[in-house]
Amino acid sequence: MIWTNDINNEIVRRRDMRDVFTFTIDPADAKDFDDALSFEVNEDGTYQIGVHIADVSFYVRPGTKEDEDAYKRGTSVYLVDRVLPMLPEELCNDKCSLRPNEDKLCMSVVFTMDADARVLKYKVSRTVIRSNARLNYDEAQDIICANQTGETQTSENRVEGMSELTEAIIVLNTLAAKLRAERIANGALTIEQEEMRFKLDSHGHPVEIYFEQSNEAHHLIEEFMLLANRTIAKAVGSGRPFVYRVHDLPNADKLDELQAFKRKMGSRVSQQALDMLTIRAQAKAVYSTYNIGHYGLAFSHYTHFTSPIRRYPDLMVHRLVEKYILTGKKESMTREELEEKCEHCSACEQEAAQAERDSIKMFQAMWINDHIGEVLPGHISGVTDFGLFVQLDESRCEGLVHISKIGEPGEYWQYDEKNYRLVCENKKSYTLGDKVTVKVVRADVNRGQIDFEFC
Repeated sequence: MIWTNDINNEIVRRRDMRDVFTFTIDPADAKDFDDALSFEVNEDGTYQIGVHIADVSFYVRPGTKEDEDAYKRGTSVYLVDRVLPMLPEELCNDKCSLRPNEDKLCMSVVFTMDADARVLKYKVSRTVIRSNARLNYDEAQDIICANQTGETQTSENRVEGMSELTEAIIVLNTLAAKLRAERIANGALTIEQEEMRFKLDSHGHPVEIYFEQSNEAHHLIEEFMLLANRTIAKAVGSGRPFVYRVHDLPNADKLDELQAFKRKMGSRVSQQALDMLTIRAQAKAVYSTYNIGHYGLAFSHYTHFTSPIRRYPDLMVHRLVEKYILTGKKESMTREELEEKCEHCSACEQEAAQAERDSIKMFQAMWINDHIGEVLPGHISGVTDFGLFVQLDESRCEGLVHISKIGEPGEYWQYDEKNYRLVCENKKSYTLGDKVTVKVVRADVNRGQIDFEFC
């Protein structure tokens, strides 16, 4: 147990950044704030930008019950109607969370950057911060848009320090756009996917499906978190056991098939279908002590450092940073032992991702169950030897048209895997991306399965 006196003594030993203007940007419904940004303009016109990450490693020590439980979970799990946190609520929502107007312990990377978003120097240190403001993404985006259109903040949404906050967000957004442009120029993948959200009634039943798309405020936070992660991975150097986030090259055969399909179909196939196939061709990103780089981000060195409240690998990285960068100590764990932990965390991540997908499918089935018998437009989102998956255009719920329900009775349909289509003996075909109209036939909530029929 960490006592108040321990925290007070620790504050004295740390770099004090409580007087530096600092803020957080998170989803509106977030309870755990594990990252914050600070902003200062130096006398020479350069910027001092701090990426401050909750110092979970101070509270969760190796060998404790909290550490054992966190390692077993590996990650927080975000289901539609609830969150299964990796850490006890007292830690993730209280002691570690970077809530405004509270002194908080952090592991920080403070960058000196010029107006072209070039990092002139940086320093990694343990800090104490005091966030001045807590914004959600929409509020931050409003500031960005107001600046772009020349509008001014109204008295209703003006808060203490708004002018300082506005300057910080506008400058950081400009720098983030330059960092993002550089990544893309270096070959980073830029597939944007909207996140499906559900509005639930008082009984937990879905009454509305809506979508959130990344905007400039999301990109602002993303780019500085990427910069911190990449910087930490490079700072550790080579030759020492470390936890990297790696992403291998995509499947060459699948990419060749995709390019052939694209050439054949031309403008007849949607960008959405091409993006989906591009994603399916990618390898899964995993944790490893063997650094092979991150293909998707176009980084030679990358790690996860910025979310230790919800990801155990980030907590492992914090502990390694403390040894390698801050104190110069050696890691007692062998590379083989660390690799075993990496494999465990990768498995936990994949299990959590599957649970999240299953949760979404279950709530989709609950929602569509109120629309049985309706005829709705959609497009073919998947082709298999047992039927066609169709995604509805508006709700984006996905269901199956079984092969036995396609065409006239007695027709034989052949699965053409390379061309992503089903072909009938009379030459009629259904191809990935084709627009179709379907009738909602049934929904199995427990299995998260939806059945359609063509109209």
